Amino acid sequence: MGYLLGIDIGTSGTKTVLFNEKGELISSETAEYPLYQPENGWAEQRPEDWWNAVVTTISAVLKKSGIKGAEISGIGLSGQMHGLVMLDSDNNVLRPAIIWCDQRTAKECDELEHTVGKEKIISITSNPPLTGFTAAKILWVRNNEPEIYDKCRHILLPKDYIRFMLTGEYATEVSDAGGMQLLDVPRRCWSDEILSLLGIERSLLAKVYESPDVTGTVTASAAALTGLREGTPVAGGAGDNAAAAVGMGVVRDGRGFVTIGTSGVVYAHTSALCRDPKGRIHTLCSAVPGEWHIMGVTQAAGLSLKWFKDNLCEKEIYDAKKTGENVYALLDKAASKVPVGSNRLFFLPYLMGERSPHLDPHARGGFIGLSASHTKADMLRSVMEGVTFSLKECLDIFETAGVKTKNMLACGGGGSSALWRQMLADIFGCEIQSTISSEGAALGAAILGGVCCGIYKSVQEACDIICKTSDSCIPDSNLNTIYNKLYNLYASLYPSLKEFYKQCAKENIY
Repeated sequence: MGYLLGIDIGTSGTKTVLFNEKGELISSETAEYPLYQPENGWAEQRPEDWWNAVVTTISAVLKKSGIKGAEISGIGLSGQMHGLVMLDSDNNVLRPAIIWCDQRTAKECDELEHTVGKEKIISITSNPPLTGFTAAKILWVRNNEPEIYDKCRHILLPKDYIRFMLTGEYATEVSDAGGMQLLDVPRRCWSDEILSLLGIERSLLAKVYESPDVTGTVTASAAALTGLREGTPVAGGAGDNAAAAVGMGVVRDGRGFVTIGTSGVVYAHTSALCRDPKGRIHTLCSAVPGEWHIMGVTQAAGLSLKWFKDNLCEKEIYDAKKTGENVYALLDKAASKVPVGSNRLFFLPYLMGERSPHLDPHARGGFIGLSASHTKADMLRSVMEGVTFSLKECLDIFETAGVKTKNMLACGGGGSSALWRQMLADIFGCEIQSTISSEGAALGAAILGGVCCGIYKSVQEACDIICKTSDSCIPDSNLNTIYNKLYNLYASLYPSLKEFYKQCAKENIY
């Protein structure tokens, strides 16, 4: 039996997982690294830290498992999207990578929109200009660090830097490249038109592959450092959400997933190109060759619940420490005793502004309808319902774009809550399932590695073999009817408050 290696280069750390051909976990190792914030709103990491973490975790996984590098058939990569890695002519890293959550590029987004035009950008890249995407970061370096930009000879994404260190190849793949705002997403290739308008040399960019393609093989030097076999094939891999979709089996029409982590993501697979002309949701290439996915992002999903816990649940935190229970389990118990609708209390989860579907950095959170009769438990449940309503707003736009989901998988911290999973089912009006494996993006990367080395004929075939579901929550039709009425009220709140948010954001408000 051969083995597969999935490497996920995340923001807090790199996770390397060894699987057998059935997708069963053999060994796993994680190595963390710092995030640097030299100025307010900036976020950077050192690519060298990623590589050191990859070397460390591969070596540790092989040692713990007793599996030899020669027994590994294929390798897949997943990683945080949108990061900017710049190399000089000698392949030295020129500056720390500007990563996905960096917010310094507002002026460059305006430059993008002025130079290219918002409608043209959406028509080609399927997304509006966003501060998190890579193109604006490239423009920022050119505008603010011209000496660095002049030395740059290669631009790579985070996982693609790791690919270069493993294989010596400058390569990327469509799911991650789509988040650079330089890819023609419908045609799955670099957009010469956008590159020309922005004055970015195409030679700076890596060759684009499909996710299960072989993009290179492990070099002798990388093999010596890691214990891998020289010549082991490395697949294109995928950006983190696209890889997670593969790891959960979301690779056919009608399937999707919802993640409630710090942020919240609603994701759906589509074999036909679908997009929102207003740019309220993202359309990107999926890890399945020739197909796409759409996704919406709620900035403060699990973060809203964590904020509530940290600031208003001192007793529950104390009780959890005293009894050894998980504090979130205690919060679930309290919220479960409150009726649907939280006694007519609404929560807007805009603690970090909002991304989908409102694209409004000035939006702010709030409780609406609060009265002296409300309790802390009412507020707690309204936080969970408000986050779920926000995710449903994205799902509704999916349907207007022509993408319908018959069932969805739930993952992330919120997905582990039986109460929240049932709430998702009742509000979305569709079945919500859980996955047996919790390895997500690392498993998806390994599956792509298995396709690239010929163990599986296709991504879909691999997922049919490996990806299994467990618990299922069926929507309650009566509760769905009630929630639909509440949702309509919730959806009316942002339009009513949009101008208020704008006025509050003015520097001279006081």
